Amino acid sequence: MKCMEPVVAKFRTYQEAEEATREFYRRLTPAERLEILFQLRDMHIKGDDAASEGLARVYRITQLQRG
Repeated sequence: MKCMEPVVAKFRTYQEAEEATREFYRRLTPAERLEILFQLRDMHIKGDDAASEGLARVYRITQLQRG
């Protein structure tokens, strides 16, 4: 998997920056867009947090007293 390379650009307005971002993504092929999606998903889903570990499977067997 390729890593994303940071790109630095300066814009005069927020609108110019937005348009440049949109143009960048317009020029990507569908395969390149999917690769970015998968990279972002992998960065988000590392599996090293408590929520992704799930619940511990715990059970106990007890003897009932008859009486």
